[in-house]
Amino acid sequence: MLNKRNLVLLALALAGAVLWFTLRRSNANDAPAAAAPADANIVELSREAQQNAKLKVVEATTRTLERTLVATGVVAADQNREAHLRPLSRGVANRALVQLGDRVERGTPLLAYDNIEMGEFSGEYVSLLNESQRLQAQAEVSRRLVERGRELLKVEGISQKEFELREAEYQQAQAAVKSKQAEMEQVEEKLHRLGLSDDDLKDLVSAGPRTHRRSSPDLLRAPFAGVVTKYDIAPGELLVPEREIFTVVDTSVVWVLADIFERDLGKVRVGQTARVKVPAYPDEVFTGKITYIGDILDADSRTAKLRIVVANADGRLKLEMFASVEIPLPVREEAIVVPAAAVQVVGDVQVVFVQKGETQFEKRVVEVGERSGDWVAIRGGLRAGERIVSEGAFYVKSALLKDQISGEE
Repeated sequence: MLNKRNLVLLALALAGAVLWFTLRRSNANDAPAAAAPADANIVELSREAQQNAKLKVVEATTRTLERTLVATGVVAADQNREAHLRPLSRGVANRALVQLGDRVERGTPLLAYDNIEMGEFSGEYVSLLNESQRLQAQAEVSRRLVERGRELLKVEGISQKEFELREAEYQQAQAAVKSKQAEMEQVEEKLHRLGLSDDDLKDLVSAGPRTHRRSSPDLLRAPFAGVVTKYDIAPGELLVPEREIFTVVDTSVVWVLADIFERDLGKVRVGQTARVKVPAYPDEVFTGKITYIGDILDADSRTAKLRIVVANADGRLKLEMFASVEIPLPVREEAIVVPAAAVQVVGDVQVVFVQKGETQFEKRVVEVGERSGDWVAIRGGLRAGERIVSEGAFYVKSALLKDQISGEE
């Protein structure tokens, strides 16, 4: 009786299992087939899209790479070619003859002004000259008296004492002339320092006394050819030697002051060649020489100043321009390289896009090494010969991110 009951239960269990399996298979056949999961690292771009984006594909190659040190800097004036101009004496400004940014030549007048001290010295010079001429006339009279006395002494026309008195007076007259001439020479030297030439002094003397002279016109001139980079004067303002009025900079040669990290100081030396680029001319390289490596580090950035002298005859490098600096190092090595524009940043990693088919591009995470010019070394993640997007990589990156956002929605 028990065995019969067990057989019935077993039969019911088998029937239930068959029914469950049948229903499961039926439901599976009725459900639509699930789509194969898409590869999130693959970007599909039609040929038309590639043409519109001007995509260019090249092979990753192996080449001997020149290692470089990269730094940032700014274009500055060569301090040996920068003049901060002040008047040599007190005066009053009449009018400026140039404006900020004007290019000037050596000797170009910058400012017309009334040179107060030159007027004072000119008057003193003329006065001393007149006094000197008067003393010379007196000395000449004394000399003649001595000569006459010498003849009279021979015939006992005067006493020896009288003759000696005449000689003493002549010597005093000569001493007075020499003293006055020394004073004249001192004033003359001051006038020369203020810019008057010997011809100017002759004209001053020939003009005669001008007791009612109202001004002493003078000019402040450029010491060399350059650009006016500072202008701080207006008509009627008082001029003093302590006040800087103009700055003139010769920009035919400029400095690029770059910041170099402490850890890289041992890699550079004075005399090395450096390549300079500025945003205004991204495709042009300006070459210069390192002439100075700073002795003091910035306490916050731990960098030292590097001075690079660069020729700038055409004046395209402007003061205060930002600059990027590359310093070739005496180290060369074989490395897989790709164009720098091929490397993109996605999230917190650097990637390139490898062509997997005519319309497929794979995002590939790579380890980027040193940069040399327009090329970068790839230390890992890419093999030589693989084809990567060299131009238009940013477009591919944008398409990838767009697909990822659409997939999340």
